Amino acid sequence: MSTIAIIAIVIGAIVVVAIIASALSRQGREKRERQAREHEGRAKQHRATAEKERATADEKEARARREAAEAKERANRADHAEREASRHAEQAQKTRPRGGLLRRRGGGDEPSREEDSGRR
Repeated sequence: MSTIAIIAIVIGAIVVVAIIASALSRQGREKRERQAREHEGRAKQHRATAEKERATADEKEARARREAAEAKERANRADHAEREASRHAEQAQKTRPRGGLLRRRGGGDEPSREEDSGRR
């Protein structure tokens, strides 16, 4: 074979190798781009899911805070009602007639005294 033929074959082989490498590189790049798009799509889905979960968690937290505030308010009202009941009970105890020497067995009412005096 002549030198020119050998050089032509080598140049042809180099061109074929370059074309194959270019095609493989393009396929690899397209594959990586497709995978990147798929990953971006999944990332968007996960972000949307995370936002929904965060919104749900925030809503539940706000509801729990409202319920806690309502429970605290009910407890405050119950405490206030208990204090009022105690205060009224003390007032009733203070204003209740005390049993003394002048009080009779029949209950100590004035009408019963009159009835007793009417019987005599």
